[in-house]
Amino acid sequence: MTEKPHVALERKMESRHLLMISLGGVIGTGLFLSSGYTIHEAGPIGTILAYAVGAVIVYLVMLCLGELSVAMPQTGSFHVYADKYIGPGTGFTVAILYWLTWTVALGSEFTAAGLIMHTWFPNSPTWIWSLLFMIVIFTSNALSVRFFAETEFWFSSIKVIAIIAFIVLGALAIFGVLPIKGYTHAPLFHNLFRDGMFPNGVKGVFTTMLTVNFAFSGTELIGITAGETKDPEKNIPKAIHTTLLRLIIFFIGSITVMAALVPWQKAGVNQSPFVLVFNSIELPFAGDLMNFVVLTAILSAANSGLYASTRMLWSLAHEGMIPMKYAKTNSRGVPMIALVLSMLGGVLALISSVVAASTVYLVLVSISGLAVVIVWMAIAYSQINFRKQWLKSGHSVSELKFKTPWYPVVPWAAFILSFLSCVLIVFDPTQRPALFYMIPFIAACYAVYYGKKMLKKRS
Repeated sequence: MTEKPHVALERKMESRHLLMISLGGVIGTGLFLSSGYTIHEAGPIGTILAYAVGAVIVYLVMLCLGELSVAMPQTGSFHVYADKYIGPGTGFTVAILYWLTWTVALGSEFTAAGLIMHTWFPNSPTWIWSLLFMIVIFTSNALSVRFFAETEFWFSSIKVIAIIAFIVLGALAIFGVLPIKGYTHAPLFHNLFRDGMFPNGVKGVFTTMLTVNFAFSGTELIGITAGETKDPEKNIPKAIHTTLLRLIIFFIGSITVMAALVPWQKAGVNQSPFVLVFNSIELPFAGDLMNFVVLTAILSAANSGLYASTRMLWSLAHEGMIPMKYAKTNSRGVPMIALVLSMLGGVLALISSVVAASTVYLVLVSISGLAVVIVWMAIAYSQINFRKQWLKSGHSVSELKFKTPWYPVVPWAAFILSFLSCVLIVFDPTQRPALFYMIPFIAACYAVYYGKKMLKKRS
């Protein structure tokens, strides 16, 4: 008789870890780097509007995830819920999509981190720094879930403090308390309306929604941490209830400062708008300081990404969708095989970005960009079906420790708005291919799952 491998995870995350991971997990390269692209495409007011709509979508999704993750605090979270309340094929597809999202992101995060270090040490090769950061992030995840949570706590703390400082200093510059390069008097909010509310047309608001939603990816990490969090019934609702307020303060606040101080024509993807603003204020070492914060954000995203992709592989194995050996954990409760495979996936994504940037890597990035929004749709639909089954089995809504309010309006709104943000990219020729790559990829995931199931039955 073969002995079953040890597959248990450990509940080592405390309230402060979960709060800071939920606070800082969403503040990543999407805000620090991609926000410039959004301002350039949608204009200042259009960007604020796009981020406001995105924040509402995310909050609605989080309200759905809250009910599910408090009722069933499991690692793997939405993959398990999709499996139980939509169908095993959907559960498998959701897990693969989410794993791919973070694995592809790992490649770009390590490249970006290396490039930032290259600006400080121009004579050093970028790949050395990328390799060094790979080792650091792998070690953070390999030691224990407690060590990961502690590392992410400090990474997130730096980002949160930096965003608060940025908003405060930016506000002082907007009202003329601090001098800003290029302005002889207080700029106030003139830049927001100077070229009209939508200088590129209203279409820009809709076509940038996918970029905005991708910037918000990471909020759903709360669900994945549920299986390794102490007292999830108390800590998860606390983190979810503050989601909308956090998104408004950190995203809408910083976007408003950026749009007020950086003319929309100058905003882009070549340089972080945060760095542009700090350089304009002419504070000593402001640009270097902001580059350090961006580097921290990148490493934080890589740290969270490796954790998320590892737990998704663990969950697939734990649910019997891939061999059980991938769920095996060591004496510290870390699923090492899943961790190594996820890290290897990140390295392969990085290599593809160098040797096959216009083919393989382009397809991977296109799919991963849409994947998070499809995961959000699965969360919303899982909650709809969970509530139906909960009531059908004789339970009452009052028994739920966390209730999605305004059921079924909230989950259906989350589902439809997420779906629209996917479909609306058809109007943007640069993002349109993502849809064409995603549809066959999802079909392939279902085909693999059901094909494997049929082969299992025959044998």
